[in-house]
Amino acid sequence: MNNVYFEGKEFARSYILPYTEMIDKESIFPEESFKKLNEKGFLKLLIPRQYGGHGKGLEEHAQACLAFAESCATTALCYMMHNVAVMCVLAHGSEELKEKIFTDIIKNGKFMALAYSEFGTGTNFYISGMTTEINGDYTTFNGSKSMVTSATYASYYLVLAPSVEEGKINNWVFPLETKGLSFEMAKWNGLGMRGNSSCPMNIDHVTLDSSLRIGEEGSGEEQVFNVVAPFFVTGLGAVYSGTAAHMFEIASNHVVDRQYPDGRTLSNIETVQVHIGNIYKHAAAAQTITLEAARAGANGEADALAKILAARIVASEAAIECGRLAMRVGGGKAYNKALPTERLLRDAYAGQIMAPSADVLAVWLGKALTGQMIP
Repeated sequence: MNNVYFEGKEFARSYILPYTEMIDKESIFPEESFKKLNEKGFLKLLIPRQYGGHGKGLEEHAQACLAFAESCATTALCYMMHNVAVMCVLAHGSEELKEKIFTDIIKNGKFMALAYSEFGTGTNFYISGMTTEINGDYTTFNGSKSMVTSATYASYYLVLAPSVEEGKINNWVFPLETKGLSFEMAKWNGLGMRGNSSCPMNIDHVTLDSSLRIGEEGSGEEQVFNVVAPFFVTGLGAVYSGTAAHMFEIASNHVVDRQYPDGRTLSNIETVQVHIGNIYKHAAAAQTITLEAARAGANGEADALAKILAARIVASEAAIECGRLAMRVGGGKAYNKALPTERLLRDAYAGQIMAPSADVLAVWLGKALTGQMIP
């Protein structure tokens, strides 16, 4: 994969876009698209070459998520979380765990998801209210997670749970078939991102051996802020940048195609021209800062964290603003769902509340810029 963005765009047109409307209307996971993501090698994008993957990093992660989101925000979001989970295993997992999971991804098309958020802690997903009981090499877990993306479809879920070390957490891999693991699919009814199958996970006396713990005892918080944060937050910036770009494509095509009886089109009206210019401006700004943040993060630059946080905030807000303007440009056709603008606007609204929320990130950005600890 030499140019991940353009390869991702081509892939999305063929294997993601045809399912986009259906997965929203029926609130179903983009299963067929994920089969193709496996066949075309995107599930192994970040897996090192020594394990049979492509060995790419943060920049390519952002490019792929951006390209996919320009066709379907839901698919891009679920794919993004798979990549984040892969990076956690890669950065902190044992050699045995890496061999097991990476082989399952590459040879069997399995993929991963995150199960971090809880009902009691909201967007502060690094705080866990679960209980753990240690018995030798085994740990038994009880609790629940609130919104688990790709629920029942992913084969491995990363779960944060308290460590035996006071005030610390661990990051665990929960295989889908684990006894005591169940999902409440009926409780997922999202406003947007309706195909991401984000329902509660119940953890009832789940017992795992230490081989499924990622990293050293008590290292979960380090993983959250050093691995999850850059790939997750940058990925969300890419998802919402792509959503904004999708809105521009729909709106600009509509104003050129919408013709009056005298031969003029919507694009001849100055007010509409201003709206289209603003949609493009917001979408392009979001994409530019997101890709720049990914580049800075990949190169370990001093201001990378600030850029990553800013990109996520800018992208989330840009997607909503682009949606607002696109609805205005689309008029009755957008309002009556003859255009996909309404769906894109609903997808965009998820961006401001998805953990870490835009409000939390704004605080973090201020801390990062003034040399304070996060969180």
